[in-house]
Amino acid sequence: MSLQIEQIVLHQLIRKSDTEIEVILRDTPINNSDAVVELINEINQVYNNKSKAYGLFNEDSVFAQSVREYYANKQDFIHFSQTSTKQLRDEIIKYPFAEGGTVIFCLYRYLSAEYLMIAVLNNCHSLFIDDKLNVTNTQYLDIAHADIIARIDLTEWRTETDSKRYLTFLKGRVGRKVADFFMDYLGATEGVNAKLQNKNLVQAIDDYCQQIPLDKQQKQACRQQVYDYCHDQLETGEEIELASLAKNLPDNTDNGFLDFVRQSEYDLEQTFPVDRSALRSLKKYSGSGGGLS
Repeated sequence: MSLQIEQIVLHQLIRKSDTEIEVILRDTPINNSDAVVELINEINQVYNNKSKAYGLFNEDSVFAQSVREYYANKQDFIHFSQTSTKQLRDEIIKYPFAEGGTVIFCLYRYLSAEYLMIAVLNNCHSLFIDDKLNVTNTQYLDIAHADIIARIDLTEWRTETDSKRYLTFLKGRVGRKVADFFMDYLGATEGVNAKLQNKNLVQAIDDYCQQIPLDKQQKQACRQQVYDYCHDQLETGEEIELASLAKNLPDNTDNGFLDFVRQSEYDLEQTFPVDRSALRSLKKYSGSGGGLS
């Protein structure tokens, strides 16, 4: 099922110097077209294929308050996006490495959930050949290398008050610096460390296999089962559920893996997102037999 765009608007931030960023604001929303739908689909595809962090708004988040005002009809989407772009400018200007770019605000629905996506894409120069075979300058949005994207599950934010993962954002090519200034702009805090949760899960699986105990072939089969489960969850956009995962593991006690985790110090959530790097660690091969290590 394709997503349904409700509102979309673009603005621009152009860095003039270390201390000046020009703001170019659009006054009207963009009408939906095939090109606009393709743009958002491409951003979503890139976003879904990259490592993300999961978080939640701070109590004093200015950005979150602006979203609330939009829903309370105290401001329209254009005004919300313009104000938020100016706030982003004020945050970006603190970081010389941040170049600005085209700022995209998109409100859309997918299945039964409503999402707000904010992305900052670099404007790149290129060349193309026109229909008269002349070489002409052109510009394009560098979606493939985007590293400043956040997505808020508005439905989860508004209905699940205890959630710590309704806000997701990219880690960024230059490490924590990008994540830091974007989180400052959003007024958010990391809630669930998916990479750490997955790392702890892999360690818990290895320790569990040692305790049962399992021989080498059985360990390999166990890790393959975990890999298959996590891969399926990733492909369908679902999270890891410990209770469901435990059903795929050897069980020599009444509670098996779940009981083992509860009695240990792994600090695993009952559900958490899949991290791709964890899948790779489960698939590492070693030894002349080519089995899973």
